[in-house]
Amino acid sequence: MTSAASTEPADLHPRPQPLAASERQPLRLLGHPLSAGFPSPAEPCEDEALDLNAYLVRHQASTFLFTVKGDSMKGAGIAAGDKVLVDRALEARHGDIVVAAVAGEYTLKRLHLRDGDVALLPENPAYAPIRLREGAELQVWGVVVGLVRRYRRK
Repeated sequence: MTSAASTEPADLHPRPQPLAASERQPLRLLGHPLSAGFPSPAEPCEDEALDLNAYLVRHQASTFLFTVKGDSMKGAGIAAGDKVLVDRALEARHGDIVVAAVAGEYTLKRLHLRDGDVALLPENPAYAPIRLREGAELQVWGVVVGLVRRYRRK
């Protein structure tokens, strides 16, 4: 398996661009946890600032955004149109969701590394796993570290 620090194939298009330093103000983060189960009584809470770059990005120079196309990762909660944050500085491990280069194209899959078996697994039963044969090289471009989804368009 090629490490995340290796260069990508010359024919991969479009080339991802690094995240730009933001001049926007951090979002307000309310201190009261939001119940996703049974409603909880309202309590007074304190606001604090949440800078999404600081929260999601550990390695600014090696973190990129991709727009997801397709539904092969819907079981992992990743849908078409979502933006995934990908960090090239991280070493990919078994179970990570990764961006890998396969046949000159990027693909988003879960990395399977067990007992000599190397595969890229979709999170949708409608898609087949991509299994690497012995001696084949897997090029992991980066590890997914976050997801951004807009629920309401403009």
